[in-house]
Amino acid sequence: MSYRYAILGAGRQGIAAAYDLARFGDASQIILADVDQATAQAAADRVNRLAGANLTVAQAADVTDEAALTALLTDAQIDALLSAVPYRFNVGIARAAVAAGAHMADLGGNTDVVRVQLALHEQALAAGVSIIPDCGLMPGLGNTLAVYALEQMDTPREVRIWVGGLPQRPRPPFHYQLTFNIRGLTNEYSGHAVYLRDGRITEVEALTEPESIEFPEPVGCCEAFVTSGGTSTGPETFAGRLQVYEEKTVRYPGHLAQLQAMKALGLLDPTPISIDDGAVAPRDIFEALLEPRITFPGDPDVVVLRVQAQGRRGVDEVQVTLDLLDWYDKGTGLTAMERTTGFPAAMVVAMMAQGQTPRGAVPLEVAVPARPTVEGLAARGIHLTEHITITHSH
Repeated sequence: MSYRYAILGAGRQGIAAAYDLARFGDASQIILADVDQATAQAAADRVNRLAGANLTVAQAADVTDEAALTALLTDAQIDALLSAVPYRFNVGIARAAVAAGAHMADLGGNTDVVRVQLALHEQALAAGVSIIPDCGLMPGLGNTLAVYALEQMDTPREVRIWVGGLPQRPRPPFHYQLTFNIRGLTNEYSGHAVYLRDGRITEVEALTEPESIEFPEPVGCCEAFVTSGGTSTGPETFAGRLQVYEEKTVRYPGHLAQLQAMKALGLLDPTPISIDDGAVAPRDIFEALLEPRITFPGDPDVVVLRVQAQGRRGVDEVQVTLDLLDWYDKGTGLTAMERTTGFPAAMVVAMMAQGQTPRGAVPLEVAVPARPTVEGLAARGIHLTEHITITHSH
């Protein structure tokens, strides 16, 4: 059986997801839509070249026009779609998907938006569709791997996740390379993370609690710190079952101190301030200044992801550690961030089309089967290592 897919947003992650669906999604057609027709066409042409098949077609679409989007999805008889546009558009897209009877996943990143989407559960259930937010890297793949680790235990207690996209050749002064939307980045650096600690939902301020963490060379020693959004609905889902559920972002040493200085200046504040006769949001200035200074097209990147879970299996106390390192792919020109964000999202979209996910608006950690995801990573050349250590035997 073949399926009809739509990707909304013809940027980095959208291209990677379309390529993945062309290879693994049993696609009869993939509509790659963008507000700019030329951007959509260039992206569709690239996907078709990479996949060696003319399955992807370009489409101009304004995702803010729900009625037009509903008509597009309905007329094209879309089975499942991915929103690869900024998270602020995802509620309207979810409503359009439900109206059109199409399954929907997105790259998420803002838990408040996700909660509004999950409130569409009854409508999605009635329409017979799955709405699954937060299906990128983190939130997304990291949360699914956490579920996979928990499944290795009889009585799990704690989950900790560390994840980051890093340049292979870090350039001063920031030693960081932007590989996704700048608004998504500043969103992570702002507000609070939601963790599960001592079994209770706990808010922790972003850009705090630094720690050192080691990865295999050539990555080596890094720092990790609190950012917002990564745990998504996980702490709420696992409350009553786990004592700890938390996640930190990984960067090269020194980056956190720079961010803390910028925050102290107020540059992460989204509230407009008066300057002369006008008003401007400091965060808008920060994004406009930072983006060109951390954007290096063609520079290779690496993604690191570690999941560590602790609990009991049988009579033993065990620790499950999952390590994923992925690298820029010279053959396709896809970055590690594109691969580890776009590919997992495409896997979810294909699972939805194939009837492998529950109907309704359901959190990622409940809706997405973990073991098939791990098996899918291997098929895509994304390597995951798994170590189970007995920490105490009764």
